[in-house]
Amino acid sequence: MRALVWHGKNDIRCDTVEDPGIEDPKDVVLKVTATAICGSDLHLMDGVMPGMQSGDILGHEFMGEVVEIGSEVTRLKKGDRVVVPFTISCGSCWFCERDLYSCCDTTNRTAENAVETMGHAPAGLFGFSHLVGGYPGGQAEYVRVPHADVGPIKIESDLADDKVLFLSDIFPTGYQAAENAVSEGDTVAVWGCGPVGLFTIRSAWMLGAKRVIAIDDVPERLAMAQSYGKAETIDFSQEDVYERLQEMTNGRGPDAGIDAVGAEAHGSNWGASLAESIELHTTGAHDRPHVLMQMVKSVRKAGKLSVPGVYAGPTAFPMGPFMNKGQTMRTGQTHMQHYLEPLLERVQAGEIDLSEIITHRGTLENGPDFYKTFRDKKDGCVKCIMTPN
Repeated sequence: MRALVWHGKNDIRCDTVEDPGIEDPKDVVLKVTATAICGSDLHLMDGVMPGMQSGDILGHEFMGEVVEIGSEVTRLKKGDRVVVPFTISCGSCWFCERDLYSCCDTTNRTAENAVETMGHAPAGLFGFSHLVGGYPGGQAEYVRVPHADVGPIKIESDLADDKVLFLSDIFPTGYQAAENAVSEGDTVAVWGCGPVGLFTIRSAWMLGAKRVIAIDDVPERLAMAQSYGKAETIDFSQEDVYERLQEMTNGRGPDAGIDAVGAEAHGSNWGASLAESIELHTTGAHDRPHVLMQMVKSVRKAGKLSVPGVYAGPTAFPMGPFMNKGQTMRTGQTHMQHYLEPLLERVQAGEIDLSEIITHRGTLENGPDFYKTFRDKKDGCVKCIMTPN
């Protein structure tokens, strides 16, 4: 089969690789019908995320048709059309029983790597480093899906793939990010207007926000935050974000702040950001804390912070201001299985059209170029999807 394969920093290729098969009676094999590049995939491309190995198949946003089925799978049958969550969860461990699916205790098959760096191992993830299991991902023609009775959600309507594909990650991720910080009537500041940021904005409105303010410096993303997200916007290349947020909130600051950027944030000083970008893309430098610093400073006293943006390792954090301002923070990979059914219901009810953020469409053969276009924010790129077959 054809698949997008990681060969090193800035080296992603569309290769011919071995087809997957059933390895455990709880597995299914999926013929992938749609897959996408996530912003967190760019951390893999840039060498920021440790634990990658040459030959790893990428991708954790995908859906498709069940073509093989393990002997112990009871929920699915051949021919079912499913969206697969990026987290691999067993459904029966201490964490899964408490709806903390991304903390699953049993699915990270390279847990020792994560324990060494984190103290404990999170759940296994598709296509995302040997810190989280080293599972082959779904930017491929076929993919093996473990614990198939726990993860995939069946799509039984005639909604097109592009209307439901982002249930695999970024819509639930944006929703959990908003849920972790937003109360009814809040003024919410969202740093980053990429795909997760856009769905965070829409989710904040669903959860009763009174105002949503979006922060970025990419014109097409800011435009989409206004048109698709109905948010007020700040271009951090043109304005001081802290000063503008204080002005917009009469000096109190937003009630909630959400970091939808993560490890590769840019600072407001263009020269410094350019130098850091070059360093990061050529050497795999450390995480950058610009958004964390700015968010703690800008959000009001006793405000709430949420961090869906992915960080790879230790980074500087303004603990003194955070503690003295009495703020609280929630973070984490998304507990996907908790959100799939209710968010699918919202999509089916027409509350949100997930396809409106897509700017680029192609095949797996376009994947290596799409990675670069998405990373470099060229050609108006906000979101790429690919049809493997």
